[in-house]
Amino acid sequence: MATGLGVHLHGGSILGLPLRDILGDALWAMMIAWLVAAAVPGASLRARAIAALSICFSVEISQRFHIPTVEALRHTFAGHLVLGSGFDPRDFFSYSLGVLAATLLERTVRGRGRTIGR
Repeated sequence: MATGLGVHLHGGSILGLPLRDILGDALWAMMIAWLVAAAVPGASLRARAIAALSICFSVEISQRFHIPTVEALRHTFAGHLVLGSGFDPRDFFSYSLGVLAATLLERTVRGRGRTIGR
């Protein structure tokens, strides 16, 4: 989360805005993937990846609708970080990259754990 906040708050000057947006959204999706993993650790890796991607995509699609209560939340710092502020179809790509990265990282770490235990 700290890396994601750092990218969000200061990444534009270092990375440039387009890369900051892609990396920030991918890191956010990784966080969602790991939150899903913590919430339902017994679920398969595939099921958790699908759930995380569904959450990410749902949040992005929700930005197309302007419900006053949700819009009020989006105008707070935390609400903006969690719910975003504007629909951008390119974000689907970033979320897919983030969930894929989190899934591959977990698969790699799990694989090493099996090898070490033998």
